[in-house]
Amino acid sequence: MPPKVSNPDPRPQGHGAQSQGEGSGSGRASKPTAGLYVVATPIGNAADITLRALDTLKRADAIACEDTRVTSKLMGIHGVATPLVSYHEHNAAKMRPVLIGRMQAGETIALVSDAGTPLVSDPGYKLVRACVEAGVPVTALPGPSAALAGLVLSGLPSDRFLFAGFLPNKSAARRTSLGEVASVPATLVFYESPQRLAESLADMAAVLGPREAAVARELTKLYEEVRRGPLPDLAAHYDSAGPPKGEVVVVVAPPGAEAEAQAVDVDSALRDALSRLSVRDAAAEVALMTGRPKRDVYARALELSREGGR
Repeated sequence: MPPKVSNPDPRPQGHGAQSQGEGSGSGRASKPTAGLYVVATPIGNAADITLRALDTLKRADAIACEDTRVTSKLMGIHGVATPLVSYHEHNAAKMRPVLIGRMQAGETIALVSDAGTPLVSDPGYKLVRACVEAGVPVTALPGPSAALAGLVLSGLPSDRFLFAGFLPNKSAARRTSLGEVASVPATLVFYESPQRLAESLADMAAVLGPREAAVARELTKLYEEVRRGPLPDLAAHYDSAGPPKGEVVVVVAPPGAEAEAQAVDVDSALRDALSRLSVRDAAAEVALMTGRPKRDVYARALELSREGGR
């Protein structure tokens, strides 16, 4: 059942509010202005949905969602009977013009993801872009986000952060991606599957060094857990304990003075690598190890190679 609130104001607040809540307390209120409404939904606890979100979902002409089975459960809890339309990465190209056409004809479409804020690690941005290009109004109804919840609970600096989504499945590609963000002066936030968590943490430790980090899972649910510690320790823990249950957010501290002091000296690392590898391969290895830009490391590797040939 939805949470009980005494005398809620049925009018959505913010952008587009004037045309959305003019109905009286009896019967169905006038529907929202035609267009796309990007609606955040709970990431675990069903009570974490906003009054404005519920009002919009109930009065929309249709709700576009990733998985109708997942969304129908949430809608059932809150008594929302609006028709559901499947919109996901496999049918998005086909469905976008259909949804655009409906909105241009005067309909209101609410876009939701399986959990959290749409467009964060899902293809919803293409629908928003198509709406913008077609002149269809777009409104965002903010709410839950696993990335932000994990950041807040991590205890790590939150004044500047980079959300990097899911890392690649394979270790080599994962380390390359980590090398690309290693020098970013911000806290890093990743999503990861429980099955790949231990391997990903090990790659993070290898590329980013012993930075402080936090692994948050089951956020807003009964068994919510946040485990904090240096990356090598977290990698060892999950390698021993096995994959945890639930969705996972990994938050990693930005590079700091301690990390810089412990950073591998580029020249020394290159000389060692050049004794075993080609210039290109040596540069690639050291770039991953240090988090330095590949172009800069390659240029330095060329210089050291020439010096060694004299």
